[in-house]
Amino acid sequence: MSDNLVKKLTEYKDLSDAELKEIIETDLYDAELEEAADKVRRENYGDEVYIRGLIEFTNYCKNDCYYCGIRRSNRNSDRYRLSKEDILSCCENGYSLGYRTFVLQGGEDNYYTDDIICDIVSEIHSKYPDCAITLSIGEKSYESYKRYFEAGAMRYLLRHETADDEHYAKLHPEEMSIENRKRCLFDLKKIGYQVGAGMMIGSPYQTTENLISDLRFLQKLEPDMIGMGPYIIHKDTPFAEYKDGSLELSLRLLAIVRLMFPYALIPATTALGTISPNGRELGLKHGANVVMPNLSPVGTRKKYDLYDNKICTGEEAAECRGCLERRVTFTGYNIVTDIGNVRKYNNA
Repeated sequence: MSDNLVKKLTEYKDLSDAELKEIIETDLYDAELEEAADKVRRENYGDEVYIRGLIEFTNYCKNDCYYCGIRRSNRNSDRYRLSKEDILSCCENGYSLGYRTFVLQGGEDNYYTDDIICDIVSEIHSKYPDCAITLSIGEKSYESYKRYFEAGAMRYLLRHETADDEHYAKLHPEEMSIENRKRCLFDLKKIGYQVGAGMMIGSPYQTTENLISDLRFLQKLEPDMIGMGPYIIHKDTPFAEYKDGSLELSLRLLAIVRLMFPYALIPATTALGTISPNGRELGLKHGANVVMPNLSPVGTRKKYDLYDNKICTGEEAAECRGCLERRVTFTGYNIVTDIGNVRKYNNA
């Protein structure tokens, strides 16, 4: 029975809601899901694992998401901002280490106006024309997204976190809405970005039905990148007393997503590595094909604490790259210094 259900998901890239509920709520399918997901990722991407150089350039944020360590109400957060020169220095270091994608990630910080973001993006694009620039800076207007794109950004990461209205309202203050989040994602697609969405696994109040809703939303959006990982608490948030999400459920969803979206770029997230020492390696075995080593200055990494006990905050960029490469190779995959575009139509 289990073999038939996994085969059906692999063949049709879809299941009914009842079948998804069954496969999500039990560990009986886990071994077959892992095997099938790895097979599908190898059919589409071989053993290649793409590296993205992550630059966390600000931990200021105007939002007050109840789960996030850099929420505006957290008075214990040690705030920082990187200058344009700091960011370019990170890129220079990353380029010398073989990175061909830079991911500029930060809270929704109004200090960085569109003019400032465009200036930074344009400068990186000019200096490193063979590199992809990814932004992950939250909800903006269509006009702002278009300006960033014209300046040289080609990818944008904006995890929707949860697609269900009621669940979203339990995780965010009233001034935020899932409707706007979704509007942003479809705006990004319309402009021409390679778009990344995704969700937390095991967040407070989450149900299996919420997860199914997430999968249905991803089917509608058809993103190029899908980022997800276990929810991990932060001690200075309203959810400090809740439990972390589970490694097992996170890996199960990772494999399901790989089978539903064979073409997708899917990271083995830092959160996976935080919740388990070999979490990222297990992520790769369950269909992930991207890792994102940190290029941020060592002095600021601990300050970008979205959740507690985040790993890789004390290593220099070269050490971080070397450590990840050894882990990836040991797991049976191969890090490549490729720009790593999505192979949506098997022609990239």
